[in-house]
Amino acid sequence: MVFLKIGSPLGDPEGAVELRAERFNRHTFWCGQSGSGKTYALGVVLEQLLLHTELPMLIFDPNADFTHLDQTRPEAGSEATRGIADAGIRVLDSTRPDGPQVRIRFLSLSVASKAAVLQLDPIRDAEEFNVLLHLDFAATNVNEDTYTDSLRASGDPGRAKLATRIENLQVLEWELWSRGGGSVTDIIDSRPRATVLDLGGFSHPDEPKVAALGLLEHLWTTRNERRPLLIVIDEAHNLCSPNPVTPVERALTEQLIQIAAEGRKFGLWLFLSTQRPTKIHPNVLSQCDNLGLMRINAPRDLAELAEVFGFVPEELLQRSQQFRQGQGLFAGGFIDAPTLTQMRDRITREGGSDVKVPVRPSSTA
Repeated sequence: MVFLKIGSPLGDPEGAVELRAERFNRHTFWCGQSGSGKTYALGVVLEQLLLHTELPMLIFDPNADFTHLDQTRPEAGSEATRGIADAGIRVLDSTRPDGPQVRIRFLSLSVASKAAVLQLDPIRDAEEFNVLLHLDFAATNVNEDTYTDSLRASGDPGRAKLATRIENLQVLEWELWSRGGGSVTDIIDSRPRATVLDLGGFSHPDEPKVAALGLLEHLWTTRNERRPLLIVIDEAHNLCSPNPVTPVERALTEQLIQIAAEGRKFGLWLFLSTQRPTKIHPNVLSQCDNLGLMRINAPRDLAELAEVFGFVPEELLQRSQQFRQGQGLFAGGFIDAPTLTQMRDRITREGGSDVKVPVRPSSTA
């Protein structure tokens, strides 16, 4: 049995709070309002998983908070520094042009996902949807740059109509597409210990969601390989809303609901982090067995947590209103009993930071 030391009990700085590594084979919910230290604390747990397990991780990172997960702090110590260096962490960017980028293949998406990207309804847009359903460019050199030209070159009116829709929506102009190059799915299939996807730099609001949709769809398609993977989604409300609006949001939410309901038996485990439980689809939240809770003030959120995580004493949930930054409550299968905790220091560098208020230089009157 492997234990991950994440901090000390409140009021006992010499003690140790440890999570059971093997119990991350259940879905985990991580929650705390802005300024509570939620993302910092999440980094502590991810570091410990990297150092003490062989569990591969896929990290959806909307704010570039984990893009330095492969870089240790000077005070980390030689053993931890070697452990992180040897972990084989892959960081894919969207906010910085240098280095590997987050890219996926449009042609590798399922028909349903392509239709969501193109806002196609199988009934309302029956002709175009049917064309999409029967397209097969798998054995050709067609990619996102030549896709519409290939449609028009066929001389088929239905394909020409679909090409017009694609051009009008300008979706194949997104930076997300691989354009004949490699895809994130290729990297995930190579099984690195951790893959960090910086999703914050895309221009179109649907690009990070389509990136997530393409990856999750690929993982679900290959689920029968039963290769364990921890799917970490920071700011999960961006990808798993209780009220999805666009076709892409609905497709993404449906995929996450499916993974939440059935993914555990295939080794696909969710680790969802967000500011408020009410921002997460209830069919996903209700499947979580582990809880990490930082400061929460809203009574509605505390009531939601009490209902979903009925194994946590309500008086401990209420204590979260008084938590200081870096203090949390841990409960569920990955810890012996609900425990109030002061998080330990990070080993790796944080990628994000607060923006400072501009002030005038001090002057004497």
